[in-house]
Amino acid sequence: MHMPLKAISALLSYPTAELQQAKAELLEALGQDNLLPAASTKAMATLIDTLEAGDIYELQETYVGLFDRSKTLSLNLFEHVHGESRDRGGAMVNLVENYRAAGFEPASSELPDHLPVLLEFLAMRPIDEAREVLADAAHILEVLQTRLTRRESIYAPVFAALLHISGAEADKAAVAELLAIKDDDPNDLEALDEVWEESEVTFAPDSNAGCPQVRDMLAGMDTPRNAPPETTPTAAE
Repeated sequence: MHMPLKAISALLSYPTAELQQAKAELLEALGQDNLLPAASTKAMATLIDTLEAGDIYELQETYVGLFDRSKTLSLNLFEHVHGESRDRGGAMVNLVENYRAAGFEPASSELPDHLPVLLEFLAMRPIDEAREVLADAAHILEVLQTRLTRRESIYAPVFAALLHISGAEADKAAVAELLAIKDDDPNDLEALDEVWEESEVTFAPDSNAGCPQVRDMLAGMDTPRNAPPETTPTAAE
């Protein structure tokens, strides 16, 4: 298991009392496998210190304001690819099938494209495969890092760490296209509620769906939203 990816998955999850008490374990995990430079681990240590010392309710409020109430900072990766298009449901099905084809059954209340869920999965896959999947999403990771840096958020270094692990350089045109979307205002609750009012997205296993290699699960990440697609934690069965 690639412990830095597992630790980053935890850091990007909803803050809990258990997470607050896991400082030593998180720092140890980030230092394993030589996946991250010392500077990256040090930058994330600030987030870990804040989580440990902060008021749990304030930490949770900050998390929700950033990642749950802001579409431009959503941790659901397909939000940045497909938006509200019908393609999103099919992409979800394919991603679940990729998990199952690799011998894992999603066991989370989060959507399968939720970044912490994906990282839990990648932590248990060959590192070359994990890097390739992260590379496919590099432009989304860079956009999230940029937006969080603008807000002076302590979560920004986490995305820089994922980009480092991917070893990829994000597509600048794709980054610019996403950054051109106006940031959500987390303080405008009425506007955010209107944005989030949408039909429930449901999906189920498709008996006709194939099981492509895991490295292809996010291969359409660079496809613009208006173009046709080319095509959590998890536990072993």
